[in-house]
Amino acid sequence: MFKRILVPFDGSKGGEHALLKAVELATLCGAEINVLTVYRHHSMLEASFSMVRAADPGSMDDAMRSHAREVAEHAKKLAIDAGAPTARAFVKAGQPARTIVRFATEHDCDLIVLGARGMGSVEGYLLGSVSHKVTGLAHMPVLVV
Repeated sequence: MFKRILVPFDGSKGGEHALLKAVELATLCGAEINVLTVYRHHSMLEASFSMVRAADPGSMDDAMRSHAREVAEHAKKLAIDAGAPTARAFVKAGQPARTIVRFATEHDCDLIVLGARGMGSVEGYLLGSVSHKVTGLAHMPVLVV
C-alpha cells in the first residue's frame, strides 16, 4: 500500500498524534517513516536580536537548525519506540508547506501524515495553516490527524 510515509514534525502534541498514526500505518504496510522538521530562515535584523545564548549568540539560523535537529531526532526516537519498522530524521530550512511537499516529491514519499492546526475553520481559512496548504500543494495523499 504505502512504502514511504513523510511525517512533518514540529514537536507539538498534534505532531505526536500524527506521528503515532503514521507508525500504525507503517507497521501495517511495512513502510519507512521519514520525519521532517522544517525551520524558517531568519533575516539579519531578526538575527541581530539573538537571545539564544548570551555568552555565545552565534547566528539565529544555527540556533534554529540545532533546535530543529533535536526535534527531528526526538520524533525519530518516538517512532522507533512506538514500533516503526524504519525511521529516519531530516531537517530543512524554508517555507514549511512548500518545503514539506518538495521533500515528499524528491524522496518518493507516497503519503504525508501531519497534525492539524488547532484553529477554527474561519481562522484557518483566513490565515492558512500548514496542513491546509500542504493538502492544496501535494500530489500524493495527505492524512491530517
